[in-house]
Amino acid sequence: MIKNAQFVISNTDYKKCPEPTKPEFAFIGRSNVGKSSLINMLTNNKNLAKTSGKPGKTQLINHFVINGNWYMVDLPGYGFAKVSKGIKSTWEKMISNYLTNRDNLVALCVLVDSRLEPQKIDLEFITWCGENDIPFILIFTKSDKQAKSKTQQNIQKFLNECVKIFGEDPQFFVTSAQSSEGKEDVLTFFDEEVKEYYDSLK
Repeated sequence: MIKNAQFVISNTDYKKCPEPTKPEFAFIGRSNVGKSSLINMLTNNKNLAKTSGKPGKTQLINHFVINGNWYMVDLPGYGFAKVSKGIKSTWEKMISNYLTNRDNLVALCVLVDSRLEPQKIDLEFITWCGENDIPFILIFTKSDKQAKSKTQQNIQKFLNECVKIFGEDPQFFVTSAQSSEGKEDVLTFFDEEVKEYYDSLK
C-alpha cells in the first residue's frame, strides 16, 4: 500500500537523479495515454503528477519517493507531443540514457491505451526495451472508456503482437484512473518487487 508519496526532484540528466539505492519503477507511454492520472490514482494524490489534456506536459524525469523506501518515476511521453524535432531527440536521448543506466530500475511500466488497436510506436518501443534488456510490464489504461469486450479485444491483439516479438506475453495489468480498476493488482506487484529487491541485498 502507498501511505506516503512525495515529489523529490526533476532532472534532464540521469546522473543527477537520486542515488540509486532504492528500487525504482518508471512510467512511460505515448503522449496522452493517461500516465499522470494513473500515477495520481495509484498514490491517492490527485495533485502529485501534473495532468494535462495537452500531450507532452511531462518534459523531465520526475522522481517521487513512496513510503520512504522506493521511487516512482514519471518520464516524458513519446509520440504525438507537438514539439520540435530538436526537443524530441533531446527527450529520446534523456529517456534512453536513464533507462539503460539506472541499475536500480526494477521495472519500466509501459502504458498502452486500451481503446486503440496495437500502435506501431508502442510495439517499436517495447521491442527496443527487449533489445536493451530493460525489464518492463504493460499497463493498459482507460479501460472504462468503452465496452469491456472491445477493451479485451484490443488487449488481446496487442498481446498477440508481443508474442510475435518475444515469443511470450509480457506481464500486464488493466487499469482505469477513473474507476481505480487494477489499482490493487499493480500495488501488490510493486510491493512484491520492492520486498524482493531488498531481500536480494541481504
